[in-house]
Amino acid sequence: MYRFLPRLASGATVRAALLALAVAGSAPAHALFGDDEARRAILDLRQKFEQANEQHRNEQQRLAEQLDMVRRSLLELNNQLEQMRNEIAQMRGQDEEMARQLAEMQRRQTDLSQGIEERIRQIEPQKTVVDGKEFLARPEEKRDYEAALDLFRKGAFAEAAEAFQSFQRRYPGSGYNEVVLYWLGNAQYGKRDYKNAMATFRSMVALAPTHPRAPEAMLSIAMCQIELKDRPGARRTLEELIKAHPQSEAAAEAKERLVALR
Repeated sequence: MYRFLPRLASGATVRAALLALAVAGSAPAHALFGDDEARRAILDLRQKFEQANEQHRNEQQRLAEQLDMVRRSLLELNNQLEQMRNEIAQMRGQDEEMARQLAEMQRRQTDLSQGIEERIRQIEPQKTVVDGKEFLARPEEKRDYEAALDLFRKGAFAEAAEAFQSFQRRYPGSGYNEVVLYWLGNAQYGKRDYKNAMATFRSMVALAPTHPRAPEAMLSIAMCQIELKDRPGARRTLEELIKAHPQSEAAAEAKERLVALR
């Protein structure tokens, strides 16, 4: 009966031992043991019970300590997880900020490139076609020509003449030169400056005798000569025009003028 007692360790085992002791205690002691032997057995049993109970308390304390340690570990692990979540959130925020800054840099770079291209376009010569002639003209060159021509179209002949002469000084090698001479002569004619108009038309014809406006320039020379009372000179000019550009509209008008001059 006593050989199983050293193995008592758990609460369930202790309770089973107490139940066995109670059952044993309910029977008459002298039926199983003598008084001394029964007393020693009881003391021995109590001692072993106390030892088992102490061992059980120690085990519970050890388990409680282990459980507390596990709880602290879990708490620390939760803290670490929370810290990691915060760090991940910060990293995501940094990534979003970097992406925003990158997009902003790309937008600025695009704006800068477009600005440079626009400035280059504003100063770079552009292909221009005037009266069938193709040439390169800088933007400001084209702008000044159009401004002078606009003055002429408005009938501001003096201002137009000044603008065309200014254009000649600013752009001496311009592809507009022939047509500028043509419109300058017309502006001078418009303000009744026939001598200078005639000289300007002559310059235009000498510079570009095959220019589409050369026949009209020659007709204008003849008109200046008529205004200056140089009828013989006008007839010679009209005859030269008919000979040089017989198929032109100016030649047809020159023929009519010749008839009128006779």
